[in-house]
Amino acid sequence: MEFNKHLESIKTYEAGKPIELVVREFGIDPKDIIKLASNENPFGCSQKVQDAVSKIVKNMALYPDDSMLKLKNALAKRFGVDIKNLIIGSGSDQVIEFIVHAKLDEDSTVLMNSVTFAMYEIYAKQVGAKIVRTALQEHDLDEFYAMYQEHKPSVIFLCTPNNPTGDAIDAKSLLEFIAKIDDETLVVIDGAYMEYAIAKDASKKITPKEIVDRFDNVIYLGTFSKAYGLGGMRVGYGVASSSIIDALYKLRPPFNITTLSLEAASVALEDEGFVQESIENNFNEMKRYEEFASANSIEIIQSYTNFVTLCLNKGQNSSQLADSLLKKGMIVRDLSGYGLNAVRVTVGTPAQNDRFFELTPQFL
Repeated sequence: MEFNKHLESIKTYEAGKPIELVVREFGIDPKDIIKLASNENPFGCSQKVQDAVSKIVKNMALYPDDSMLKLKNALAKRFGVDIKNLIIGSGSDQVIEFIVHAKLDEDSTVLMNSVTFAMYEIYAKQVGAKIVRTALQEHDLDEFYAMYQEHKPSVIFLCTPNNPTGDAIDAKSLLEFIAKIDDETLVVIDGAYMEYAIAKDASKKITPKEIVDRFDNVIYLGTFSKAYGLGGMRVGYGVASSSIIDALYKLRPPFNITTLSLEAASVALEDEGFVQESIENNFNEMKRYEEFASANSIEIIQSYTNFVTLCLNKGQNSSQLADSLLKKGMIVRDLSGYGLNAVRVTVGTPAQNDRFFELTPQFL
């Protein structure tokens, strides 16, 4: 059977190994497995969210509110924008998919960083678009602008803070860069980890309202999967001019967000205390990873997220380290598939991090 010819060049995205798979492969008790591979909130989600969701389970026979008005109103209030500037997706991944299908085809070019979120390339290849990547590992806006002038891309992806490295772009420089881009090029700012960046360094702060007020060719993406602890609910959003949102809505399937997910995200926005406590723990514990890297002569990329990227030395192998930890019940992300001899480790609870610091020196 023949399929879309563009699929031949696409590698299947490999998500972090689920706990259930480790249980089956190694026979480890589920309670002894620690997952630090997918940048989830180690404290789960707010108790208020759990209580709210449990109350509406009885309504599962009915389709969700396709207007998503409760969540849109909450987001509009949070960011100071109009609901016409919002689109909700099943994770921000789905909004990325809408963007690709709205702007790209076989005659298009998309520009992205050398090391960045894999789904940008996967979605772009699905429509046959040409992929252009920078040479430098971290986002260098001078390099981006030179490549923009050379290749005239239809879409530019800027992931800040960046996944899987954790570095972030200076907000002032980013806005100056966008101002030089022509109106027909869609600039995508993926702010999945922005809550963490803002808490660490205000100079990295990108606000959806500023994007909407200043630019008609930019979309800001956010998610509830990270700081809000709702990875399993799959809720993301895009904030942009109404012309962009109107175009993306033509690609949105009906009822793409479940009733439970809509309620969970709406209530999560109300419990800012939980989010701030999670972020505070994150950066307190991140200091321990920085100390660990220094003590073991390992490079650590300065992170504005809820994970750290540890770059191993010659003679050390990231795949072997990830496998070694996996057999002992700890799941981390091997970045060899990105061309890096590195592992990405979600900053966990103090106890989870203790276990990482106990196991990893045995390999090193």
